[in-house]
Amino acid sequence: MVFRITILCLVLLIIDIYAFQAIRTLVKLKWMLISYQAINFLLLFFILYSFTQFDRSVGQTKQTLFTMGLLLMVYLPKIIITLVLLGEDIFRIGAGSFNYFTNYDNGIEFLASRRKFVSQIGLGLAAVPFLSLIYGVTIGKYNYKVIKQRIYFPDLPDAFDGFKITHISDVHSGSFDNPEKINYAIDLINLQDSDMILFTGDIVNTKAKEMHPWIDSFNRIKKHEYGKYSVLGNHDYGEYVTWPTEKDKEDNFQAIKDLHGQIDFKLLLNEHKIIEKGTDKLAIVGVENWGNNFKKAGDINLASENLTKNDFKILMSHDPSHWDYEVQHHEKHFQLTLSGHTHGMQFGIEIPGYIKWSLAQYVYKQWAGLYENRGRFVYVNRGFGFHAYPGRVGIMPEITVLELKKSKKIA
Repeated sequence: MVFRITILCLVLLIIDIYAFQAIRTLVKLKWMLISYQAINFLLLFFILYSFTQFDRSVGQTKQTLFTMGLLLMVYLPKIIITLVLLGEDIFRIGAGSFNYFTNYDNGIEFLASRRKFVSQIGLGLAAVPFLSLIYGVTIGKYNYKVIKQRIYFPDLPDAFDGFKITHISDVHSGSFDNPEKINYAIDLINLQDSDMILFTGDIVNTKAKEMHPWIDSFNRIKKHEYGKYSVLGNHDYGEYVTWPTEKDKEDNFQAIKDLHGQIDFKLLLNEHKIIEKGTDKLAIVGVENWGNNFKKAGDINLASENLTKNDFKILMSHDPSHWDYEVQHHEKHFQLTLSGHTHGMQFGIEIPGYIKWSLAQYVYKQWAGLYENRGRFVYVNRGFGFHAYPGRVGIMPEITVLELKKSKKIA
């Protein structure tokens, strides 16, 4: 821990030195520079102190959320400044070296002075993430978007043509701090008037008690004619904290599973449910978490036992890496998989039809929205809540409405 804190301090110190150089080229009043340094020192001290107080037996708290948000707001803009000034330094050293070895001009110093306009560029670029992060923690984290997606299947049973599913994921109730906004989101869910609602995991950050203040709100989700089903996510197993005993961990896990019934969702644990509409049927298949880098409790073969390739199946699997590694090539042909997990990293740029970017795409091949391979689809929900960083920038909290449509078979 001490080594990590030392390395972090050194990195932050270098970033602070560069940021101060940019400030100093524009601000000449001594009292303002001293005030900047004092405030910066207090912020750094608070951030480092807060990280040293992290308790693995407790896990994420409002304090850790605040600290992470503050760290990003203070240092991400400074990193931008550092990169700009570092680029200038490389140029200054290169130009100085060229002049030194060629004796181009003996009258100038080896290292030229910083140019004011470069610092202005750095500060201007830094203002973009700074203002964006402020927006993310004040407005973005509750700026719910209803995204509607129509998906066509040649083998969809006729009676389910036009069937509507509301899909939510990654509630992370332990991060919530605004009942009014949560109730607004529940109202949005109810307004969709879907036939079914599916929830693909992470009801809490770690502990069942995080959901207790929000049970009444989520019980406001109206009954859907064809049911309310859910699965577990990686955070629902309580594996990111240290427990006093194994029994405490198991008790918490059982309490988390019980939460689903308390908000009137049927939790599917490596099992499936047949949905009938008229004389037609489809299967809702729910697996426990299966992640390439996370807990692998999901058993798709057990969950789909007695189902055939010809049955129309909707699979709920929290982590989209499951689809990438196993589901899309499975012999039973799972027509549609619903996932979440990535949150789109809660930070990115999305302009429909033009650009869709997030750091999540460098970790997950399927990270937000609809993907297809040989007639098998996966939809990755961007998440209902937030975790670690207490905000959202560019990648907004999502309520998905999927409409299943019958398409003609391709000859």
